[in-house]
Amino acid sequence: MNTPASREGNLFRYIVYFIGYLMAAGTVKLVTINSPIRIWDLILFALISLMVLLFFIYRFNREQRFFDRSLSGSWLANFGMTIGLTLVVTMLRIVVSWLQAYGKVKLYGFQTMYLRHESVAMYWFLVVALGIVLPILQEFLITGFLFNYAFRHNTMLTAILGIATSGILFSALNWQTTVPLLVINAIFGALFAWSYLYTQTLWMPIYLAVVNGIILMVMI
Repeated sequence: MNTPASREGNLFRYIVYFIGYLMAAGTVKLVTINSPIRIWDLILFALISLMVLLFFIYRFNREQRFFDRSLSGSWLANFGMTIGLTLVVTMLRIVVSWLQAYGKVKLYGFQTMYLRHESVAMYWFLVVALGIVLPILQEFLITGFLFNYAFRHNTMLTAILGIATSGILFSALNWQTTVPLLVINAIFGALFAWSYLYTQTLWMPIYLAVVNGIILMVMI
């Protein structure tokens, strides 16, 4: 029950982690629906996000002792690949922004919301919340814990299913109302998951997700 080999334990733990993520995401929604931003909402966001993040880090590190990590290494071990994936994420995000600028793809929901309540405080909150905090929590949830529990076998089929599932979940957590944006988010999520399998370290998808999130905020 206390190891990643327990299906019942995995399901229970994943539900707990998912609830934790929803709590953090809920505080983001609470902050953004009020304009101007209220200080107590910010404090609540900071406390819950920090609590959930520390819980995720503790649990993920604790579970790693049950796996063979002899092939794992630093996400900076392959500097060329790190730079390459950074450029890929950057170029994909620029292409999406170009398509949005010419009306080929609709704006993200938070972009529309920001344009209605444009302010310096709101902008920097979105940079921190949607550009850094939530992407980190998402990668723990839909890449780290997901592969630990559901896609642990070392086969090509397992890897493909895991990457596809992670991409779909990434798109679902960043839900948009148009099919093109859902597909775009799924592609980003799958790329992050692939980087995790390639490097065997969660720092790589976390890094890429944050790069993606910050660039997305910069291009509002």
